[in-house]
Amino acid sequence: MNAWLAGALIALIAPAGFAQPIAQKAQVCFGCHGANGSSAQPGTPSLGGQTSFFVIAQLFLMRDGRRTKRPTPMDPFAKGLSDEELRAYGELFAKQPPPPPPAGAVDAARYARGRALAEKHNCASCHGADYSGQPQVPRLAHQREEYLIQALRDYKKGERSGYGSAAMPEAVGPLADADLAPLAYYLANFRPK
Repeated sequence: MNAWLAGALIALIAPAGFAQPIAQKAQVCFGCHGANGSSAQPGTPSLGGQTSFFVIAQLFLMRDGRRTKRPTPMDPFAKGLSDEELRAYGELFAKQPPPPPPAGAVDAARYARGRALAEKHNCASCHGADYSGQPQVPRLAHQREEYLIQALRDYKKGERSGYGSAAMPEAVGPLADADLAPLAYYLANFRPK
């Protein structure tokens, strides 16, 4: 039996009031989001290296059913989290290493197209020059490419709200659908200049 399945079963059968350390509870998270928070599962974001505030905010929005307009696999998990658990998960993932850059050569043309889009739309002004994020803004560098494409589409369609501000929908709004894939490619494969 693998570790995350064992953790999930322990979480399900633990008696009420059994205080499990967050590192034990998080084994379920690592089952989908990857060891140390670096996801290898398509469509599932890497959480390692995200800021504590960002993780807390996302879990809070999921818990309250306000992160996206459609249900996600995380919603049932987040529903039962206390504020203390939100903080503990935020601290845990902030301490994990950020995901490494993908292996293999970078497609120079796609990368250059994505970099031009990121520069034109000032992505670094919020996400940082190295796309490592800021307290209220997520790390984008080396995030899963298909996850980034979906997140960008969700913001563009108004399916995802962020913190209730219009910053991301306004930033993504001017992008053509054909721009989303090269932008995501650049961020997923980001290399410092």
